[in-house]
Amino acid sequence: MNKKTNIISWVLQIIAAAIIMITVIPKFMGAPDSVALFTKLGMEPYGRYVIASVELLACLLLLIPASAVYGAVLAAGVMAGAIMGHFTKLGFEGIMGQMFGMAIVVFLSALGVTYLRRRQLPIVDKMFGGGDTC
Repeated sequence: MNKKTNIISWVLQIIAAAIIMITVIPKFMGAPDSVALFTKLGMEPYGRYVIASVELLACLLLLIPASAVYGAVLAAGVMAGAIMGHFTKLGFEGIMGQMFGMAIVVFLSALGVTYLRRRQLPIVDKMFGGGDTC
């Protein structure tokens, strides 16, 4: 990966990890907005803890160079679920709109990291015939 691509990837990784961390802490702490969100989804309290744990794992993986692409794939998957939750049950009013916006930013950042580090995924690297990383 060249220097410019590496810098862009790190910027996206930090953006995604920071936003995830901002939202994970209230989930673990049982903040009223988080409890209300997961109650509306019918997933309170266990779903809140499971999602928070998966998001925390994605955040940590994003900050480790060797695993950043896996954290990005995981984050994109979780955010795809969050985005669908907003379209189906949560809506976009008030705090839900802010949370939707953050989910979109994390999703797009994670997709960017996945694209920039795509050759670090074994199946993708195999499809493209190996070689050096992007």
